[in-house]
Amino acid sequence: MAFDKQASAGYLTNHMARLFARGLHDRIRPLGLAPAQFAVLLELWAGDGLTQKELVERLDVEQATMANTLARMVRDGLVERRPLPGDRRAQTVHLTARGRALEAPATQAATATNDAALADLNLAERLQFLNLMRRVIATLRRPALRRVRPPISSP
Repeated sequence: MAFDKQASAGYLTNHMARLFARGLHDRIRPLGLAPAQFAVLLELWAGDGLTQKELVERLDVEQATMANTLARMVRDGLVERRPLPGDRRAQTVHLTARGRALEAPATQAATATNDAALADLNLAERLQFLNLMRRVIATLRRPALRRVRPPISSP
C-alpha cells in the first residue's frame, strides 16, 4: 500500500507549518526577526527571566538549537543573559529594551499571518481547528509518545 501524503496528518501539519513560518518570516523580517526568535520572544513577553532549559521545554526544541537561537538574539541586542542567583551554572534570559519594543509590531505581524491563513474558515471552524491542534499537541507532548519506538517487524 502506497503512502498517501494527503491523508497523513504528519505530512499535512509539517507542510502547513512551513507555510505559516514562511508567511510569518516575510512579515517579521523587516523587524530583524526570524520565526525561531519570535517564538522565544513570545515566551519572554509572557514572563521575562526564563532559563534556557525552561525555554527548551516550553518550545519543544533541542538544547543546541536554543543555544544557537539565543546566541543570535544576544548578538542582535534582543535579549541578555544574567547569572541565576544561587546557581553559578545557570543563567536567565531577559528582554532588552529593543526586545520589549518589538512586542506590538511582531504580534501584529503574527496576527496578520494567522488571519490570512484562516481566512477561508468561519469563526466556528477556526475555533474547532485551534482546539483540535491544541489536543494533538497535548497528545504528542505526553512522555510515552515522545520515546522513539522501533517498528514492529514480522517474523
